[in-house]
Amino acid sequence: MAKRRLRVMVAKPGLDGHDRGARVLARAFRDAGYEVIYTGCHQTPEQIASAAIQEDVDLVGLSNLSGAHNYLYPEVCRLLKEKGAEDVTVIGGGIIPDKDFQKLYDAGIKALFVPGATLESITSWIDQNVSPRE
Repeated sequence: MAKRRLRVMVAKPGLDGHDRGARVLARAFRDAGYEVIYTGCHQTPEQIASAAIQEDVDLVGLSNLSGAHNYLYPEVCRLLKEKGAEDVTVIGGGIIPDKDFQKLYDAGIKALFVPGATLESITSWIDQNVSPRE
């Protein structure tokens, strides 16, 4: 029996309305063969965690350019853990200073991609590190 396709959610937490990059990522993920759910802009961490559980996703990709990543990204991880979905992989992207990386990793973010990361490097990381959940 074939494994099911990877289910990936792309989410834009917070007040950041710049979604061009997120839409490009969603298309790249679809082209890589993943099932893609795109939540749109202005999502709360609660909405993202709830949608991830309802959609039974394997990975949540967060995108934020407003500088609120130090609150929003850890909060999504916390809520997923609180709701028993700590096995959902969470990655993030956006304008993230190097000094913030460790805090985000410590909070549960598994990978961070900043401007200059190629779509190929992101999908390659996913292919090597994420499997469909049982």
